[in-house]
Amino acid sequence: MMFDWLTPTLIAVLLVLAGIGAVRRMNLWRAGQADKVDLIAGLMAMPKRYLHDLHHVVERDKYISRTHVATGGGFVLAMLLVVFVHLFGVDSKVLAWLLLAALVMMFYGAVFVFKRRLNPPSRLSKGPWMRLPKSLLTFSITFFVLTLPAAGVLPEGFGGGLLTVVLSFCILASLVEMLFGMTWGGPMKHAFAGALHLAFHRRPERFGGGRSTGLKAAVLGETSHGVAKPTDFKWNQLLGFDACVQCGRCEAVCPAFAAGQPLNPKKLIQDMVVGFAGGTDEKYAGSPYPNVEVGNAKGGPDQIITDGLIHPDTLWSCTTCRACVEECPMMIEHVDAIVDMRRFLTLEKGDTPNKGAQVLENIIATDNPNGFSPSSRTHWAADQNLNLMKDVQQADVLFWVSDGAFDMRSQRILRAFVKLLKAANVDVAILGDEELDSGDVARRLGDDATFQNLAKRNLAILSQYRFKTIVTTDPHAFHCLRNEYADFDSDLNALASVEVLHHTTFLNRLVQEGRLQLDTFKGGKVTYHDPCYLGRYNGEYDAPRELLASLGIDVAEMERSGYRSRCCGGGGGAPITDIPGERRIADMRMEDVVSTGAELVAVGCQQCTAMLEGVVEPRPVVKDIAEILAGQLIEEAH
Repeated sequence: MMFDWLTPTLIAVLLVLAGIGAVRRMNLWRAGQADKVDLIAGLMAMPKRYLHDLHHVVERDKYISRTHVATGGGFVLAMLLVVFVHLFGVDSKVLAWLLLAALVMMFYGAVFVFKRRLNPPSRLSKGPWMRLPKSLLTFSITFFVLTLPAAGVLPEGFGGGLLTVVLSFCILASLVEMLFGMTWGGPMKHAFAGALHLAFHRRPERFGGGRSTGLKAAVLGETSHGVAKPTDFKWNQLLGFDACVQCGRCEAVCPAFAAGQPLNPKKLIQDMVVGFAGGTDEKYAGSPYPNVEVGNAKGGPDQIITDGLIHPDTLWSCTTCRACVEECPMMIEHVDAIVDMRRFLTLEKGDTPNKGAQVLENIIATDNPNGFSPSSRTHWAADQNLNLMKDVQQADVLFWVSDGAFDMRSQRILRAFVKLLKAANVDVAILGDEELDSGDVARRLGDDATFQNLAKRNLAILSQYRFKTIVTTDPHAFHCLRNEYADFDSDLNALASVEVLHHTTFLNRLVQEGRLQLDTFKGGKVTYHDPCYLGRYNGEYDAPRELLASLGIDVAEMERSGYRSRCCGGGGGAPITDIPGERRIADMRMEDVVSTGAELVAVGCQQCTAMLEGVVEPRPVVKDIAEILAGQLIEEAH
């Protein structure tokens, strides 16, 4: 029989070619910079990460989740059994029947892949991806028929010469896609790279329900800073780019893409693959950057990325909202890559657009982005009778005021919060003129040198005093203090035993402890906007809503809320770099607000307040939750 030698030969040859492709692909990744990982522990953890942690994200789309389990799980099991049954010729009806079961499961999943591809959403890449369901179906049907004799269902040599020719062709066609294409390039490449990406992920803390959102610190004093060319990325970042399945879920939630700015996170990741592998983007079959034609981008592993592969405006369009990262079913870190490339533009080329350079100069000169006199930081509190840490040396709570101290609108939020603290008899103090900018804006704009300088100086000041908790109304400062200052706090231990809280979390505790007496809210319908740096970055979605519920407010949720909240457009230095698009992100978010019929939108971020209040009226009223609570405070109870 022809199949006595042809089938195992084809399988063996393609497995060898796939192995050669795997080595070639790994060498491309290894051209990146060193990053220490535990290889054995990563490989051992990979099955759980793939089957549990990954599917925690994939499960948000029930259709695709079940389809992927059937198709991917069926293929992995089937391919393993194909090696035993058809390559090594193991004569076992048990293995043959198991193989048939795996192929049936794979076929079932492939049917649903085929159905989805009949009318695919715009976010899905087309091109070679359109042939994937056909390849999956061909593989499952071919090896099902081929395995029937081994299972004892059909006699050996059934079908004659014509079937032999047909099956030979189908074996070759399906195995080329499923094995050769997996490592040399093709839709199945994500399966090979994705499994290793999960094993050697740069942020292993994200698995098992963890959270890791702080940017990695730049190593200062090197000959060059940031990522100039693809090989400047860490090797496992390059691996992560190759894991992209081109599903476009990042594209669907990106506020910059929706606003018509020249950014599409899916295209960005694919451009990174072009960069380290070399070539052009002419074969890219997905949505382009808005108003940017596909086919003109060229790259190579040692070519400067912004010299022909990615335009700087693409990088500066990002609001760092992490919506793309939150939605990615392969857990790729888009924001890390963007900020890494921004660091090169800012630190090495001094190429920060629009007001970016001026803002960075202001921070360096005055320790705040707008260049205000540092001595005016406490002017807002002249009538608040707040203790200064340098006078009292210790307090239960340190109120980190942040740069809202210089903005008249934000000052109303600060005063409302202080009013609530006093009503609850909280022992609180502020740093006053000793407080410096948290460094958030500098870091997102790529100036990690200025950020690190501010972080170390702030930590030195904090280490002089004793307090149990830091509370701030600014989610951006909250994120820096909670998640990014620890990299520079090893010597001082200024925050080692300190709890860092957002003001909504702290206020919620006061309400639950009965320390604030609040009247029922009698206004109109209220919706709540989740700030990116409070929600996606720090996982705080409940406290703001519980506070509103304590006032008797039944929040009218926007369609995009919680972890899928749409960014206001104010993060990542976006209002400073101000890359033009077709619409303003804040306008789109206000449309989300209006669609609920709400008369009031509650927020928990002074930057979000500024962005949403910047939308042309008529529009709903915008108030920080502290302002809403302060307005309902029953002061007579105190």
